[in-house]
Amino acid sequence: MQDLTVSLVQCELAWEAPADNREHLETLLAASGEENDLIVLPEMFTTGFSMNALGNAEEPGGATEQWLLAQARQRDCAITGSIAVREGDAVYNRMLFATPEGISHYDKRHLFRMAGEHQRYAAGQQRVIVPWRGWRIHLQVCYDLRFPVFSRNQQDYDLMLFVANWPAARRLHWRALLPARAIENLACVVGVNRIGQDARGLDYSGDSMALDAEGKVLADLQNKNGTVSVVLNGADLVAYRERFPCHLDADDFRLG
Repeated sequence: MQDLTVSLVQCELAWEAPADNREHLETLLAASGEENDLIVLPEMFTTGFSMNALGNAEEPGGATEQWLLAQARQRDCAITGSIAVREGDAVYNRMLFATPEGISHYDKRHLFRMAGEHQRYAAGQQRVIVPWRGWRIHLQVCYDLRFPVFSRNQQDYDLMLFVANWPAARRLHWRALLPARAIENLACVVGVNRIGQDARGLDYSGDSMALDAEGKVLADLQNKNGTVSVVLNGADLVAYRERFPCHLDADDFRLG
């Protein structure tokens, strides 16, 4: 496996202001000046974690999808984050994964009922893994982090991504669960969260991190505004799995 250079983008988000957020993120990306294979943005990076699903939802192929495609083509990389997307009568918290060739997506499976997300958005049904530059990448959104059965590695991914709007009040959980997912799945993990305060008065501490398959922290933005890049070592991942193949003793079951 080749190495993969990943940039984590952590910032404040303007409330329900897609054009402003896209402009701000473009400025952050331009200032980073890094060559990347993959750029990871937060959950709902155009609006913040709003329950105004219908008001914020874009149609498939809308302005933000076109912006992501333009960024991917301009920078010759993949770029990912989630937005609200409407299909028919349903709105999904959809994680878009754009490459110069096109867009794949994952619809958030576990909806955060404590904020009423399950009443405003439809739950996704499909587990999604995308190939990119020799890596198999599992897409996940925020609350999915709490459900290890759904994210279990079936020897079909190398990197798991979590994009989030995870409140500061539960930052201990975020910082504990990200390394746990790496360790139990023998996979690299990247989690990208936002910072600042949203229109509802919720504070976000950031804590965006990248970890290797042993759970070692490779990058940690803590509460900083900006970007950090990390190189995920493909050869090290393969060697660790060969040296410590605990997946061979995993319990054999499938989701119904």
